[in-house]
Amino acid sequence: MKVRLYKRFTFCLGLLLVILSFVHLQSGEVAISYSDAWNALFSFDEQNQSQVIFRELRLPRTGIALLAGAGLSIAGLLMQTFFNNPLAGPSILGVSTGSSLFVAISLMSGLTLFTSTFGIITAAVIGAFIYSLLLLVFSSFVRSNVSLLIIGIMLGSFTNSIIQMIQAASDVNALKSFTIWGFGSLQQVNYNQLLPIFICFMLAVGMLLFLVKPLNSYVLGEDRAAQLGINTKRVKTMLIICVAVFTGLITAYCGPIAFVGLAVPNIVKLLYKTCNHWYLLIASALVGSLLLLICDLIILNLESYIQLPLNSITSLFGAPVVIWILLKNNMHAKN
Repeated sequence: MKVRLYKRFTFCLGLLLVILSFVHLQSGEVAISYSDAWNALFSFDEQNQSQVIFRELRLPRTGIALLAGAGLSIAGLLMQTFFNNPLAGPSILGVSTGSSLFVAISLMSGLTLFTSTFGIITAAVIGAFIYSLLLLVFSSFVRSNVSLLIIGIMLGSFTNSIIQMIQAASDVNALKSFTIWGFGSLQQVNYNQLLPIFICFMLAVGMLLFLVKPLNSYVLGEDRAAQLGINTKRVKTMLIICVAVFTGLITAYCGPIAFVGLAVPNIVKLLYKTCNHWYLLIASALVGSLLLLICDLIILNLESYIQLPLNSITSLFGAPVVIWILLKNNMHAKN
């Protein structure tokens, strides 16, 4: 009965995501007909303003919202399961900050090799990978979830200090580019970039298929997973690569998006009440995409009055979730 309920609930989330995606595609000051949207994809006319708006602005924005929400949520779920910490997430534990540091070096180094799109993406993924490894090393010495959380926050603060030093010594134009990038935005992706991002995303998703069973075992702890025959070293490597690709890829194109990777997995666990990561991964991807679409719809509807950065909206959703998790944990500790 539960399996059937999970499938129905997941189907409803998927249907809602499709509906919201169409709403997002049609949101904006210019009304675009379905025929123009179709022609923008299959018989593009550069002279047609509606087709240009749909192909170059709206489709990439909706597409990256779906991929970013799903990727960050999956990365957050992987980190929470691996570290056995509901407060683990790319933004809280400093993985996004690691990407930001390497992107800062890329944008403000003045070297043309690093300022290319490929250079920035590579730098972001490498930064996420290195910081994921650092967290892995710290977790082997620290058993307390709270201590690991504090280490992640301090690591982020330390890295932000380095970024500020780089900013102080950088060129004005490079500083402006990095500052705008740091606000978080879904508008920095164009149509030609969408396919390569999707391919990298799907390669990481393909790797996840080999992690579902190990992740279910990791719920019992790493030692118990090893006793059940799980190759923990290989799982760690694959998990770090997945987190680095998802976080680095999204951070490179959208900037450091806060709280999505932390809030969504906790919401999904509350809704599904299961440890089966087959359902949790799919649901996290769906809910993460839904959340980012909703956040961007708020920005789109308010842009006539005020220009809001994406992080300001995601923080409104994510910060209360963090407070709720901390209060819940304290209540359980007292009981």
